[in-house]
Amino acid sequence: MNQILDAILAPESTSEDFAALQLPESYRAVTVHKDEAEMFAGLTSREKDPRKSLHVEEVPLPELGPGEALVAVMASSVNYNSVWTSIFEPVSTFGFLERYGRLSPLTKRHDLPYHVIGSDLAGVVLRTGAGVNAWKPGDEVVAHCLSVELESADGHNDTMLDPEQRIWGFETNFGGLAEIALVKSNQLMPKPRHLSWEEAAAPGLVNSTAYRQLVSRNGAGMKQGDNVLIWGASGGLGSYATQFALAGGANPICVVSSDQKAGICRAMGAEAIIDRNAEGYKFWKDEQTQDPREWKRLGKRIRELTGGEDVDIVFEHPGRETFGASVFVTRKGGTIVTCASTSGYKHEYDNRYLWMSLKRIVGSHFANYREAWEANRLIAKGKIHPTLSKTYRLADTGQAAYDVHRNLHQGKVGVLALAPEEGMGVRDEEMRAQHIDAINRFRNV
Repeated sequence: MNQILDAILAPESTSEDFAALQLPESYRAVTVHKDEAEMFAGLTSREKDPRKSLHVEEVPLPELGPGEALVAVMASSVNYNSVWTSIFEPVSTFGFLERYGRLSPLTKRHDLPYHVIGSDLAGVVLRTGAGVNAWKPGDEVVAHCLSVELESADGHNDTMLDPEQRIWGFETNFGGLAEIALVKSNQLMPKPRHLSWEEAAAPGLVNSTAYRQLVSRNGAGMKQGDNVLIWGASGGLGSYATQFALAGGANPICVVSSDQKAGICRAMGAEAIIDRNAEGYKFWKDEQTQDPREWKRLGKRIRELTGGEDVDIVFEHPGRETFGASVFVTRKGGTIVTCASTSGYKHEYDNRYLWMSLKRIVGSHFANYREAWEANRLIAKGKIHPTLSKTYRLADTGQAAYDVHRNLHQGKVGVLALAPEEGMGVRDEEMRAQHIDAINRFRNV
């Protein structure tokens, strides 16, 4: 690994130099173990501790197949799917690996007693498999997490509809929280030149997810002037939704849980902010009963912030806790677009407010290749910025996942893999200087 790192750090290294490097037989990676899948049985979600289930260990280098690439990972980040994997909720991810392994002799590589996790990376291509022409050793890249086979016609209009669509590092093995990752070559995109390795690794999954969910015609199709209610507006996903709303001429109504998080939204340029804790919103009377009076109170507060208008779009991801309120406060003919369900998957809402007011619920999951590319392009052009707040070493990924699980973080939490320290990998200092305040916005909280 030292020779690989030396080549990455040497500015004169060529593609031929990288192609000539001897690859190691093994590498360090963050894993969960199949024989520990029941270790948290009987505990509530909050009691489950990723620090106990995530291991940092040496694993064998996987075989490189056609259309694939091996990437030296300089930095990665923690997403909520890494938390789900670490606490084995809602199911153990080893079921995903077993099903993928039955698809072909090549995918059988993924069905192992350990799972290398992680759905983001920034790094350098080491090797490419047969049939890869767009990328070569030495290319500096980021990776989106859409893994597809595209053997069915279903996925050719929208790759997210491929029957064999998976999230790399969650539903496949050999993810990005490691020193080396195995990806399909069509996951690769150019690394933004003005960002460091850890900054470039931070946006991938959440930025692309927010783009499809809010901007794309496959999601809410946001337009100028729309009022957009954004739950968790300073978090890993919501911070990108807030930026997309502002950049697209919409009006974000940012829901946060503290004055500190409200300050982050103001720093991004948002003006309409609801601190749900300070204002005491409780949408459930008990585990079985929601409180419509709280829905109405939220709707009234929104209209106070918008000059009497209801929201056109609700950017939903908390799920069970907030979904009834989201459906209620959306304007007639408006859209609730939902991904994830961090507070619970079983959503309940009063359907009268949906059907009689002609509202739409749109399910959104990650992004297709084109959407991921467009989202990364906006990062590279300095229109949208990473929301990295803190960076951990690979050995401390368990603590990073714990922080995300307990919502102790702001924005995104990064992880250094091969990168010896933060701040490395910047290739365009002039452009970086133009955007440095926005790049560091979440770090300076």
